[in-house]
Amino acid sequence: MQVIFWRPEGLKKYLTVTGLMLVLFAAGCSTPTADKKAEAEVTPWPEPESEPAQAFIAQCRADLETAEEQLDRLEAGEFAGDTQALLHAINELDVVSDRAVSRAGLYFNVHPDPEVREVANTCKERAVELFSDIGLSRPLFKQVSDIDTEALSRLDRRYVTEMLEGFERSGVDRDEATRERVRELNEIINKLGQRFNRNIREDVRQVTVSSADALDGLPQDYIDSHSPNEEGEIVITTNYPDYLPVMQYAHDDDLRLRLYKVFRQRGYPENETVLKELLEARHELARLLGYDNYAEYVTENKMIETPQNAQNFIDDISTVASPRAQAEYDVLLERLRKIDPDADVVGDWQKTYLEELVKKEQYEVDAQEVRQYFRYSEVRDGIFELTETLFDVQIRPWDVDPWHEDVEAYEIWDGDERLGQFYLDMHPREGKYKHAAAFSLQDGLKGGQPPIKALVCNFPGAEGPGYMEHSQVETFLHEFGHLLHGIFAGDQPWLALSGIKTEWDFVEAPSQMLEEWVWDADTLKTFARNSEGELIPDELVEKMNLGRDFGRGLFTRHQMFYASISLNLYNQEPSAIEFEPLLRELQGQYSPFPYVDDTYFHTSFGHLYGYSAIYYTYMWSKVIASDMFSEFKREGLRNTEVARRYREEVLAPGGSEDAAVLVENFLGRPYSFDAFAEELSPDVVEEVEE
Repeated sequence: MQVIFWRPEGLKKYLTVTGLMLVLFAAGCSTPTADKKAEAEVTPWPEPESEPAQAFIAQCRADLETAEEQLDRLEAGEFAGDTQALLHAINELDVVSDRAVSRAGLYFNVHPDPEVREVANTCKERAVELFSDIGLSRPLFKQVSDIDTEALSRLDRRYVTEMLEGFERSGVDRDEATRERVRELNEIINKLGQRFNRNIREDVRQVTVSSADALDGLPQDYIDSHSPNEEGEIVITTNYPDYLPVMQYAHDDDLRLRLYKVFRQRGYPENETVLKELLEARHELARLLGYDNYAEYVTENKMIETPQNAQNFIDDISTVASPRAQAEYDVLLERLRKIDPDADVVGDWQKTYLEELVKKEQYEVDAQEVRQYFRYSEVRDGIFELTETLFDVQIRPWDVDPWHEDVEAYEIWDGDERLGQFYLDMHPREGKYKHAAAFSLQDGLKGGQPPIKALVCNFPGAEGPGYMEHSQVETFLHEFGHLLHGIFAGDQPWLALSGIKTEWDFVEAPSQMLEEWVWDADTLKTFARNSEGELIPDELVEKMNLGRDFGRGLFTRHQMFYASISLNLYNQEPSAIEFEPLLRELQGQYSPFPYVDDTYFHTSFGHLYGYSAIYYTYMWSKVIASDMFSEFKREGLRNTEVARRYREEVLAPGGSEDAAVLVENFLGRPYSFDAFAEELSPDVVEEVEE
């Protein structure tokens, strides 16, 4: 099963209050008067020594100064009375502020120079201060409010309507003291979020073993890459290329438990304090804006609409998945008792290993046999070929100097039209973002700038053959799906509607649907080769699919545990929250696997900043993804006509239409829960038990 990955490109990056960044979670922003602006405390610029950091500051300062000048012109009424001139001026403000903050967000997470990472963080903090000025600018709000929306085109009307909604949700109509406190809270929230994420990223923990025997069960290339150090110890870190194979293959239960614990201790104890302060700041912000809690605020403009609807969804999914999950759990427990006859419970650190054993024994699916067909370079080329064939585009090398020598760059073309550009930063290194995500460097504009995206992962392949787990191949295609969505949607006239700007609880659906192709034999046979050049056999792919469904119920229920943490930390008064008791209660309610002592999952669960209360969105999107995939399942996974309709009806519109409408346009009907519910049928488990 996949671990949790933060996928920033999956976020609806901006509330439609010009460039107000939702990724920074400035839930509402304020604009002081001119005097207040002058008096407001600003984040000081650092004085780095490295030339790349100095150059970064110069570029960021220039962009933010240009944005500030544009805001001054807007507030002075320079474009008032001319609707199109006003809208284009706001769009220009979006473009320059987006350029500054998107570049800062990427470099903060990936740049090899620590000084660049630090100044990028400062750039983001300064951007939040600017967005606070923009978000509650009463002069700008007044001008936008005076626009006659009935006289506008449908697209312009949507642009203005969403902009006004964003202004109102920011608290533009509050008194000056409230708005000033909102401004302070926005900056506090951003800084706390950056600290929370930095603490996770920089806290790389490790366990050691004194004998190679502890690595029994692991692939040989993994063992070869983990030689004893000068002290005769083998070091295994919490980085994913180290962590995942141990949890899946290592026979040593004690090793798995020790690594599991330190993995869930990342960020502790510092992030307990940071998270508490983050919850308090967001709760105060929500109350100032007229909401009972932050969950109420953040769900209001999502497809789900309310925290109660989110809770009902979590409970409904958990109920549907429970019979299958219980049957699968019983199978795991029975398998564990063959190892330990006295076992009466399956531990969370044991589930992946036991699932691997069951799939190998019951379905004859050996993940180590499977992984020999998935070398990184072949997987990359295969995903490119799938994209080119399915969507009738061409991917070509892009001649540009990236931020690190391992980073590759490409362009996507549709005939003579360049659709966009992207980077692949795919292998781990010190100081780099530890998970898998698609970042945006630049959203596209019709007739103007191309979209530029970056895929950031931590796969093997920088050295050696780079054998990938099949689940990593699935993750690669998932994240590449976000990248494609952002590029295909990069032809809108307004930046606020360009790229992945649909409701946040829909944005994972296109990528989740695309995962299905890595289970398709015809697709895999275009790139899955072993070292002898032999294509993956049909029989092995068939076994992989037979074994695929085992664990689906367990995975779904455990995901509802994560979703319930996310929601329940934000739907109540923070002062009443005690982290460990709450986690124990929710894990006992939603997950088949009990809480493990001496773990602090909440301190390393980055989504608690990034997604706040709405981690449910992964499963909500999965429901919609399953329904959309039913169209390909019926018409054929390589059906280019269906792919063309999908690209045109779902991906290309970006944020120009509600997600429910996009899906209905593609399916010819409203989306349904049926396809997802069918996937949770326990038939496969019954076959195993027989």
